[in-house]
This record gives sequence, structure tokens and C-alpha cells, in this order.
Amino acid sequence: MRVPRIAAVAVALFGLAAVSGDAAAQQCPKGKLRLYTSWPMQGAMLPEGTGMKNGVDLAVSEVNGTVAGFCLEIVNLDDASPQTGKWDGAVEAENANKAVGDPLAIVYIGTYNSGAAKVSIPITNRAHMAQVTPANTYPGLTKKRGAAPGEPEIYRPGGFVNYFRPIPADDIQGAVGAKWAKRLGAKKVYVINDQELYGKGIADVFEATAKKIGLPVVANEGIDWKQPDQKPVLTKIRASGADLVYLGGVIETGAQVVIRQMKEVGLTAPRTRFMGPDGLLEEELLKGATCDAAMATDMRVTFAGLPFEKMRGVGAKTYETYKAKFGKEPTSYALYAAEGGRVIVDAIKRAAPEIERAKDVADKREALRKAIASTKNYEGINGKWSFDENGDVDYDTMSGFKVVKADGPVGCKFAFETILE
Repeated sequence: MRVPRIAAVAVALFGLAAVSGDAAAQQCPKGKLRLYTSWPMQGAMLPEGTGMKNGVDLAVSEVNGTVAGFCLEIVNLDDASPQTGKWDGAVEAENANKAVGDPLAIVYIGTYNSGAAKVSIPITNRAHMAQVTPANTYPGLTKKRGAAPGEPEIYRPGGFVNYFRPIPADDIQGAVGAKWAKRLGAKKVYVINDQELYGKGIADVFEATAKKIGLPVVANEGIDWKQPDQKPVLTKIRASGADLVYLGGVIETGAQVVIRQMKEVGLTAPRTRFMGPDGLLEEELLKGATCDAAMATDMRVTFAGLPFEKMRGVGAKTYETYKAKFGKEPTSYALYAAEGGRVIVDAIKRAAPEIERAKDVADKREALRKAIASTKNYEGINGKWSFDENGDVDYDTMSGFKVVKADGPVGCKFAFETILE
């Protein structure tokens, strides 16, 4: 009896599907675990968002997507508003709720913006889900120093730490920035900030440290970054006689305009120079500000960690692996996303028996959260480190970068200048 062609094909496909299913079951006998990511993936942040996504992909690919019998699946979410291209609290809340509502989700990786983290940490905390950031540095998310009243407890409704960051916080970065400014010869500083959590937070730390070390601060003024013209505040700065402008902000909140217009109003070196934090260490800033303006203001930027080319051991190897895999230089936080991903993979490996025995999803997440919290003497990209009781790393390596002329389409680049202490 001849089997009709369609039926034969169907039988063959069914057999193939069964074999594939069996293979997947053999590869992942303990099932699937999902890793959610959340940060802006559009506008000026697209290159950095893509770099961090690549970093997580790198960490998971290093174990071929499986850990201790579990298959790992990455779900990438965008927390930017389509209207503004900038992170949005409502979108971030939606992302975090989507993650905690997924019974296969085990961890949340994000955010980029510290303000967005304020939104998602309480959501993940209630769900006992660990949250690991490659980029948030606002101190109040984890500690009292440099925090607003009620922080960080307000982000921990469950009364435990579920938020971890493998990078030093701004209470360190803002302080070394002020010390560097004084070492560079600054005599009077005018501080401006974008009035957002990260920008104002690091500007306040810079101001407090500057005053402590005898570096006069004329003002610490919030700017309306939505305005296309910042010349009114720059005119005030020029009249003040300040020889350094420190801007607390990120590339999404008007830094390009400030730097470009500093040159236009004559706020250039040696009369006046510019300094900012790691939220500005992006090639997109140089494109928007123009290299002429960045170099005219003798622009310098601080960064939490070592520059990639100065890394040794794990860091140097990760740097080379990233370039080989993706065919480009890593963005500022790409390797920190890889570090966060590796920390998660390591913790899943250690927590695998508890995750397998867990009665429900909350217990699975709790097992991983505890394993991440207990990360000690980890060989990372900046050397050996451990998480402290707040979920912060116990190292404080910082670097300073200067904008210099360079070959290539942009025409300039951030070049490492010094280690900061």
C-alpha cells in the first residue's frame, strides 16, 4: 500500500521534530532558564545598548547556552520610549513586570540608567529575582553614602538585597573626579547637572568633594536638557570666571549641546575646560558635540574601572574575544555586561541543585539570588573582587580619559590618560 506523498512528508517531519525534541531534552534535562535584559535600544543609546547585549551574548555563548543541565535563553527588552528615544519609567516597569511574570525567568539584567533602576528594583525584589546591572552607578541604589533619604531601603520591599553591580558606584567616581580636576590645575568650578538621578547624584558628590579639598565651586545648577539652546547658562558660567565646567549627565540629556555651545561662546581651553563622568564616555557624544568643540574644551571624562587596553588576565582576554566575535571595539559597558553575565552563569552553576529542588519559581529565583550575593574572590576583568553586603564590588579602580585627535570617520576619540585615586 503506497503512503500518499503529503502523509509521508508529515510522518518524516514528525519524526524529525521528535528527534529534535529528544536532543533538546538530553541537552537540557533540567529545562530552560530565561535571562531578561532591559536598557535603551534606540536613539543615541543604540550603540551602547547593542554593546551590552553583545556582552551578555558573549557570556552565554562561552558555555554554549547550557549550565548544569539547564538551557539559557536571553530575552532582550528595550526600556526607551519610541517618542523620545530615551529611557521611560512606564516602559521599564512594563519590562520588569514582564520578566517577573514569566515562570521561566530567573534573572533580570539591567538597567543602563540609574533612574530606570529605581523603577525596576522594587519589582524584581518582590519577586525574589536577582537584578544585575552592567552600568548603574548612582550610590543610593545600594548604600547610604551619597543617597537620598530612605535609600536604599525603599528599593528593597522584601527587606533583602537582590540588586548587584560589578562596577564601582558614583560616590567613588564623583570624588576622584574632583581630585583629578584639582590636580589638573582647576581653580574654580561651575557644576551643572541634568536633574536626573545619575547626573545630579554624581554632580553632588563632585561638589561635596571639591569643597572638602579646597576647590571652589561657584554653583551646582540643574539645566533643562530638553532646551536646544544652553547659551543662557553658559553665559553665566563665562561671567563667573570658572575655569572648569563639570557636567553630571548622560549622552541622552543634552551634553552634546553644552560642549558644542561652550566653544561657540568662547568657553575653551586654557580659559575654561570641560569634565564629565562615565555616562559621557560614548563615541555618540563626540559625533554630536563635534571633535572641534570636544578638543577645544580639553574634554576629560572619568570612568569606573580600567580602560580595556590596560586590562590584564581575564580583562585582556575578554577584550580580544569580544573584538574577534563581534568585529568591533566594545562600547564602554559591553565588557561589564559580559562580566555580569558570567557572574550569573557561575551562580547558576553553584545554585543548580537548589534550583532543581525548588518547589516554585520564587524558590528558584531565591536560590540564584543567594548564590549571586555570595560571589567572592571572583576573577573579573579588573582583577579579583567580591560582592559586599550591599551588592557592590569591593574594588575602586577608576580611570581618566582625554579627547584627542584620531584617524577615522569621527575624527577624535577618548584616549586613556591616567589611573585615578
